[in-house]
Amino acid sequence: MVADDQPHVLEAVELLLKPQAIDVDCVRLPQLLMEALHERDYDVVLIDLNYTRDTTSGREGLDLLASIQEFDARLPVIVMTAWGNIDLAVESIKRGARDFIQKPWENERLLSLIRVHAELRQALRRARQLELENRLLRAEGMPEFVASAPSMQPVLELIARVGPSDANVLITGEHGTGKEIVAHLLHAASPRARMPLVTVNAGGLPEGTFESEIFGHVKGAFTDARADRVGRFELANGGTLFLDEIANVPLRQQAKLLRVLETGELERVGSSQTRRVDVRLLCATNALLHEEAKAGNFREDLLFRINTVEIHLPPLRDRREDIPLLAQHFLSRLRTRYRKQVNGFSAPAMQQMMQYSWPGNVRELEHSIERALLLCGGEEIEPANLSISGARPAALSLDNMSIDEMEATLIRKVLRRCDGNISQAAESLGLSRAALYRRMEKYGL
Repeated sequence: MVADDQPHVLEAVELLLKPQAIDVDCVRLPQLLMEALHERDYDVVLIDLNYTRDTTSGREGLDLLASIQEFDARLPVIVMTAWGNIDLAVESIKRGARDFIQKPWENERLLSLIRVHAELRQALRRARQLELENRLLRAEGMPEFVASAPSMQPVLELIARVGPSDANVLITGEHGTGKEIVAHLLHAASPRARMPLVTVNAGGLPEGTFESEIFGHVKGAFTDARADRVGRFELANGGTLFLDEIANVPLRQQAKLLRVLETGELERVGSSQTRRVDVRLLCATNALLHEEAKAGNFREDLLFRINTVEIHLPPLRDRREDIPLLAQHFLSRLRTRYRKQVNGFSAPAMQQMMQYSWPGNVRELEHSIERALLLCGGEEIEPANLSISGARPAALSLDNMSIDEMEATLIRKVLRRCDGNISQAAESLGLSRAALYRRMEKYGL
């Protein structure tokens, strides 16, 4: 990427580099360069230090350099100016530039600089990818992430890019799409991988105990506080805190959560002692938090704090290419647990799974495979074992069902009718969101 306000300079760079099989993009304004960085991954950036603000100070170029550093501190930047001097060169190097060249340049020197820094960038990229793969392979007990569908490739790329950072990540998607697995992958790919990953189901915490669970309390802070308790933030100190169902955090508690994220400081309930914590925050939700913020149900400033990067997981119906892989993956794991000699799926069974809408997503698929495995009497799972038909689950009889089974069936049907929208489902059932989450967790929905 080359940025310079002079068209003849851009043409000269293109004439020099393109015969060398170097792909070149050119822009004339700093803001266009930053837009391009969000669209494409470059090996080297070559920028002018003067644009339109003035003629010789290099301020615009130094500001642009700072923006590039904030976007990607590893991206090699070479700065150039027609009014170069040693002070400006030293200043740009101090601010993160890899090298400095004066116009008019020597072609061989410019080519050499670009090649050296491009090769280094590519080597670092390969090393980071290898490091990520090794961390994922070494992570003990971490769930496997089966994802080969085209719609999942942006997810994998984001995990690879964001995982090694300390950025707060908001993971969105319908229930059962694998948000917790993504949290495990992000933690495993980070420099905090050897430190704890602490998971909290924020939707399942009653408001009265939320503060104690998250921030801890001291003995005597309230009636049942018989001993000091370490909160989840302190347990995750140095590591990662994963707050699932973040949309269910009460508004009053959201302000306290925001303060900890902004300052890195907290006080246990009943204590005036300030404690510092160093935690990377991962959050997950199936709610549309931007709409919740507009409706006044979620603090907008907290939303900005938790979603430095957002990773959206598509529903299973939008990644049908993964259904055979996921089904075989679950079957291989479950048949070992249940000691069943079931080798695969009949063609009609696979066709039925491919046509089904899977409102409960990957989690529903896993439970269906588990049930089918238990019911299967042969070497292959048949459609009758799956208990699904066409685009909707087979009708279930209430005869001989327990109250829990009836409740689980009702919740499942309402969730399906509401396309997995928890707020709508809770309203239809006459429950609060938190109460519905607790029941879903109870029944594995």
